[in-house]
Parts: sequence; structure tokens; C-alpha cells
Amino acid sequence: MGAHDARAVSRRRALRLAGTGLGLALLGAGAWGCSPEDDPGAAGGGATPGGAKGGDPATTPPPGGAPKPLWSADTANTTLSGNGALVVSGGLALVAGDPLVARDLVSGREKWSRRGVTTPGAQLLIGGGTLYLASAEYDGDVVGLDPATGKETWRSAIGDEYAQPRPMAADDRHVYVLAGILEKDFSTPNNVIAAIDTASGRVAWRERRDAGTEEHGITARVAGDRLVYTDFRKNVTVRDTATGRQVWTKKIGNANWEQFAVHKGLVIVADGRRLRALALTDGAERWSLDSGDHTFFNGPQVLDGVLYVSDRLRGMRAVDPESGKTLWHNRDLLERAAYAWQFTKAGDTVYGASQLDDDGGVHAFDAATGELRWTYNDGSGDLQRWYVASGGERLAALHGRRLHALPAV
Repeated sequence: MGAHDARAVSRRRALRLAGTGLGLALLGAGAWGCSPEDDPGAAGGGATPGGAKGGDPATTPPPGGAPKPLWSADTANTTLSGNGALVVSGGLALVAGDPLVARDLVSGREKWSRRGVTTPGAQLLIGGGTLYLASAEYDGDVVGLDPATGKETWRSAIGDEYAQPRPMAADDRHVYVLAGILEKDFSTPNNVIAAIDTASGRVAWRERRDAGTEEHGITARVAGDRLVYTDFRKNVTVRDTATGRQVWTKKIGNANWEQFAVHKGLVIVADGRRLRALALTDGAERWSLDSGDHTFFNGPQVLDGVLYVSDRLRGMRAVDPESGKTLWHNRDLLERAAYAWQFTKAGDTVYGASQLDDDGGVHAFDAATGELRWTYNDGSGDLQRWYVASGGERLAALHGRRLHALPAV
């Protein structure tokens, strides 16, 4: 566990008061405000059985059907966690919120629950087997939890002169954080990216970002010895993970705060009507794919060596990530207002979680042909986006404050 100096109570209180409002302001375009009805106190209740009993294997329905949930449970999700509201680790489904809860994906039973462990809207970030979160004390600490038990196993800080460090990516050696440079009036007009050594808890490097860069809208990935991130300022930036040195930065035509893909030396980003593959080494464009339908691409993902991406006209594509060649293009969702934005794969099926629409849900596509097999919707009418993550023979599907387990094979 990395050691850190004690901090004055008065300073901690000032940071907490300043940080509470600031933290909610820095959540990015995907965050919506909470109403008084958004009381998370109802989370942590027991799971409700669905279509399968006692954890027996269940299969996904044939094309045209829709599965019944194996179980369902309430959560404390408030939609503030952006892309990182749901993860599956070691057979457990973890859902962001207060309390932070982990459930067994097979039985639906609650394995652990932690209240007051992190800041509102914190994304669930797992690297090297540890779940990293910003401390709920607004004291500049970053904490690490064991995803299997919820127990704190690690704690560190980048220094008193920085406010609200937020983990943005992690690997086996470092957790990478974004933090504001604290001024005397507690404002943070400038910010840094820092790497904390996960073995010692010490800061490995700290790099100040250019003046005018913003602290929100950051999406980051680690690819070998490179840290890659996009931001609201229409930049793609690559840094060396060992030193923090900026290798290159490149302007794109549109802001990108959703996911992007990294595959075999390429950074693949959605840039308006084009999908662009940039060389990880120098940012040179290797291929470009036009939507052809006068529509914007959404964020891509690579699963089992195939890139999957949707567009705003509800088209769904599978693409060879090395050449940019389209493998299939599905338009079955053209008449619906619910495109898939997040993907996972199990067996021969690709699952896509839809954006905000009561005609959406979880779409199941044949991975080989792109055929739409079925769409699951819980019928709640909740207009919040869906999330999906796979774990063995089960899918975790999050919609609003409700978590469902669906058969995946």
C-alpha cells in the first residue's frame, strides 16, 4: 500500500466543499442531473428470479424471440458514470452507485456492498486485477479495491497541490489519473496527467497539459507502452507510459468522448462521417471508412479481432480493423430510434446495448452474418441508455436502476 502524508482537516474540508460541485460539473456530456426521486437508498435488495431456476444453464432464444431475464435486481446507478457504469469481473457484475454493489452473475446474490467509497459519477476502472476509484473524501487520494471482495487493498495520492484526481486508465504497472492544478482560490484552470506506480504508490511521472485543455470529456486506453486518449477539444493524444512524454497529438473533426479502439498498432476513432485508423507510432492515417449514408459513426470496439461500430441511422457494421474493409452491414434497426453504442461478445453472438429509446434494449447480432436475432427490452419505459457486459454464459444488462442477467449462449 502506497504511503501518503496526512492532510490538514481544514484543507480537506475546503477541498470537499469545492470539489462536490466541481465533481458533478466534470462528468462530461453523458451525465444528467438527479431529481429528488433519485434516492439510491433502495439499492442492494434481493434479486428477482426470471426465466431460469437455480442457476441451471439457459440458452438464448432462436431468431425472432427474446430471452427472459434469469434474474433482476435494483441498483443505485444514477446515470452519472458515463461509459463505466457496469463491469463484469471474476463472475461478478459490478454497478456504479452509492452503494457500490457486486452481484454473482449466475445466482444474482449480493456478494459485497460498499457505501461512501467514491465520488459521485466515478467510472468503474479495473487494471491489473484492481478496481481504481477516486476517494469519496475529496482528499486527493486514489483507492484500489479488490473486485472480488470490495475490500480496500491500495491507496495513494499525487500531492496536495492537485484537486480531484480521477483515474482514466490502468495497466499492470500504473494507474493514470487526471487532476486539476489547485490555485489559492481552489480553482483549477489547468490540469495534469500523472501515472502512479501500482507497486510503490509513488508518482512515476506527472505532465502538465496545455493551457485551455479541459478536465472532462476524456476517454483513455492503454496499448502496450502507450497511453491513448481523446477529449472534447477534438484531439487524439498519445503518451509514453514510462515517462509521460507526449509522442504525438492530432486534431480530428469532431469531439470524441465515447469509446475508441486500439488494435495491432492502430488507433481507430469515429470522426463524424468517417471511421479513421491512425498509426499508434506517429498518428499517420492508415485507412478511412466513409459511412456512405450521410450519418455519423458512433464509438467503435474490437472484439475477437473484429471491429464493431454503429451509426446514427441505426446501421451496424463489422469491419476488418487492419484494412478497414466492411465485413457486413446490418440495417435491420433502420425503422427504430435505438442504435447500439456499447458491445460485447459471447460465442457466435455480438450483443449491443442501445441508446436512449423505449424501442431499444439489448440487440443480439449473428457475429458471422450480422443478422439481428432478437432484441431484449425490460418494458420499463425508462429512457436511460443500456449497458451490457459478458461473463461466461451470462450477460449483465443494466438499464436505469435495474440490473438483469440474460443467457448468452
